[in-house]
Amino acid sequence: MSFKSVLALASGILFLSSCKPQPTDPPIVGTWELVAATTTEKDSTFSTFDSSHKMIKIINASHFAFLNHDITGKDSSATRFSGGGGKYTLNDSTYTEYLEYFTDKAWENNKFSFVVKIADDTLVQKGVEKVEKLGIDRVIIETYKRVKN
Repeated sequence: MSFKSVLALASGILFLSSCKPQPTDPPIVGTWELVAATTTEKDSTFSTFDSSHKMIKIINASHFAFLNHDITGKDSSATRFSGGGGKYTLNDSTYTEYLEYFTDKAWENNKFSFVVKIADDTLVQKGVEKVEKLGIDRVIIETYKRVKN
């Protein structure tokens, strides 16, 4: 094999190896709108979904954020708003949020683990919300629809 042939072969291999597919985002990455929510405390299960509010959750490769506001208020003084976010991990179907920021500081620096299921444009997360210093210990199920661009 000539030097030119070896050089051409090496260049071809180098080119092809640089064309490998890039990693893709997991299906959880995106913007999601809350469409249903239930809470179970002790032996009581009830809906916590409030149609007078709109809540979205935005998830990128490493962080999540959620924004919740009253859509019935006429001006900013009547509109209630809350928001929060932080880092998250996703291992198989276990999605764990590390809440670093929240409107109510008593919730900050807590970890919340959920089992998530994604089917088509629907995300369902179920897990325990436990904040000892607030006396909160409950199971929540939240259902989100993917927000289309």
